[in-house]
Amino acid sequence: MENKSFNLSLPIAIGSDHAGYDYKEELISFLEAKGLQVNDFGPFSKDSVDYPDFAHPVANAVEKGEAAFGILICGSANGVAITANKHQGIRAGLSWGEEIARLVRQHNDANILCIPARFVDVALATQMTDIFMNTEFEGGRHANRVHKIACS
Repeated sequence: MENKSFNLSLPIAIGSDHAGYDYKEELISFLEAKGLQVNDFGPFSKDSVDYPDFAHPVANAVEKGEAAFGILICGSANGVAITANKHQGIRAGLSWGEEIARLVRQHNDANILCIPARFVDVALATQMTDIFMNTEFEGGRHANRVHKIACS
């Protein structure tokens, strides 16, 4: 499927917490095998960490246009999604299945995929990532809704 949504000449920003560390490493390998550049914002070990320390840099990179899109992984994905969505230019979508990964792109124009490592296996996380990065925003009636999300 040809990508018409994300500028994949830009790197993909990725980060996690300790619960998502192994998934982050697997997704980096998956993306690099596709010839994509990845900016890993950490963590760099399985030691316990605070997810906002990694979610904010990923969100900043996407918000500033330094990354095509972002991927954040933690145990439930709620913490990283809440943190990333504090940034005005971010629409972080939590996904636990293929259809959700597709819909957060098609209907919400999400620019960060949030994956709950404790609730999906790594094969599904990889498939959701592939779907997310290859799904276009539909626009139309969804564009009106997306334009109403920002507070400013």
